[in-house]
Amino acid sequence: MDRTGGEADAGPRLSPDGPDEQELIADEVEVELRPQRRLRIWQLAPIVMLAALGSLMFAFPLAFGSGDGGAVVAMLGLLISCCAAGWGVMAARKVGHTWPGLPARGSGERPDWRVLALYVCVAAALVALAVWRVARLR
Repeated sequence: MDRTGGEADAGPRLSPDGPDEQELIADEVEVELRPQRRLRIWQLAPIVMLAALGSLMFAFPLAFGSGDGGAVVAMLGLLISCCAAGWGVMAARKVGHTWPGLPARGSGERPDWRVLALYVCVAAALVALAVWRVARLR
């Protein structure tokens, strides 16, 4: 209402949920305000460097049989490689990536037990093969 008692012309009439679609003059453009979630180079560089160092420490004693300390160096390399892999998984999870076959974080869905069992079996087999190979160095 204006001062004279009549209704003021305030532009397009508003419905309870906003202006009517027909009365909009400007085109609407949707813009994503959040930055894209991806791993940056400063997150990837230390992970890649640790993984390369650990895999070299693991591979050289196994390939060339370098004396008495070979098993210790190989196990240390395996430990460093596993730490780099874990660090990479946690960094990827932080930016929203998931393992193939598993639901997205926060979706409320339950993971399929067969996919989880497959991941556990593959990881256990890789650890068993690595420990068996290093144990054979002695």
